[in-house]
Amino acid sequence: MHYLRLIARNLFLSILLLTVISAGNSLMAQDGKALFQSNCASCHNPIKVVTGPALKGVTDRVPDSKLLHAWIKNNAAVLATGNKYFTDLYNQYNKTSMNLFPNLSDAEIDAILKYVNSYQAPTAENGGGGATATQTESDNSLLYGILTIILAVIMLTLLQVNSNLRKLSDDKEGIPAAEPIPFYRNKSYITLVILLLFVVGGYYLVQGAIGLGRTKNYQPEQPIFYSHKVHAGINQISCLYCHGGAWESKHAAVPSLNVCMNCHAAINEYSGKEKLYREDGEEVDGTQEIQKLYSYTGYDPKSGKYTQPGKPIQWIKIHNLPDHVFFSHAQHIRAGKVQCQTCHGPIQEMNEVKQFAELSMGWCINCHRTTKVDFPDSTGNNGNKFYSIYEKFHKDIKAGDSITVEKIGGTECQKCHY
Repeated sequence: MHYLRLIARNLFLSILLLTVISAGNSLMAQDGKALFQSNCASCHNPIKVVTGPALKGVTDRVPDSKLLHAWIKNNAAVLATGNKYFTDLYNQYNKTSMNLFPNLSDAEIDAILKYVNSYQAPTAENGGGGATATQTESDNSLLYGILTIILAVIMLTLLQVNSNLRKLSDDKEGIPAAEPIPFYRNKSYITLVILLLFVVGGYYLVQGAIGLGRTKNYQPEQPIFYSHKVHAGINQISCLYCHGGAWESKHAAVPSLNVCMNCHAAINEYSGKEKLYREDGEEVDGTQEIQKLYSYTGYDPKSGKYTQPGKPIQWIKIHNLPDHVFFSHAQHIRAGKVQCQTCHGPIQEMNEVKQFAELSMGWCINCHRTTKVDFPDSTGNNGNKFYSIYEKFHKDIKAGDSITVEKIGGTECQKCHY
């Protein structure tokens, strides 16, 4: 009987070990994806060139893991060594410096690299012969959850079996034993189930509370179909041509109809080779959308004159911040030289704009902790001259240290909150 008890105990420990390993693998996979989304996704895609290069296969291009880790943590230090591969990469992307990530551990970097190297291109169904549907990544978290529940049930069953075997052994040896308590009346099991429900319920409650007011992936249909892919992507129109306020003021602002008519007074039909599609796959007539613009402005393309009073377009706002949050486009775009894609994603690839980033406080704080300050160079002509008052940081730069926004007060509460 002692032999049977030993077998049951070993089997229980094996099941418990498998549960821990499976849960650990699930967390590692989720951590790699989450770390990529929070640190890398604003500039990189595993299989596409965005602001930076596609990351899939980076470990094949840079087999030295220590060098790759050093590049991710402090690329400026690696560039200073004259490494040919990274120097060529730096020059290829117009000498745009990558953010520093000194806070990432080697394990976290490895999790990110594992995620991007195992990334599979999501399947997309093309509606109407060319519309790109919403791409969804495979997520195994549900499968891991089901397996964990199954293993937990097996574990509890084995505990019950062990209890029954102990009773049989005690009966054979003449040791008086109490009648085994049924599973549904066992206080230990009831407590375990209550704790489990409390943890799971608390987790989803907290996640729901944190998500209140966040509108990531919000993508409304606008009164006029305006394709950033056509304007900013194919035709390479600068973002600041339409959103000049981003350079000078707090708000980027929606351009006035006069800005649109600067081009469309002459361009009265869509002649692009690439067909236009909405997110649901419906094909869009570009020429008809230009006619909608004329109806709002009161412009007659035949006579080339404004024959009727204009009326405003009721654009639907996509990006909203709480009223107690201060955010200035000028401070980020002009002073900080932050790329539009950092917050708005690959806007040059979007036919219909959606909110790319979650715009949470944690997301902003993480950016401030990793973004380098644009100090003036030795000539004093380039960079943000306001920061010339920070003499201490000038000395730190000469010593080879990098300065992030966090070190100049970028994470202080009053910087963003009234």
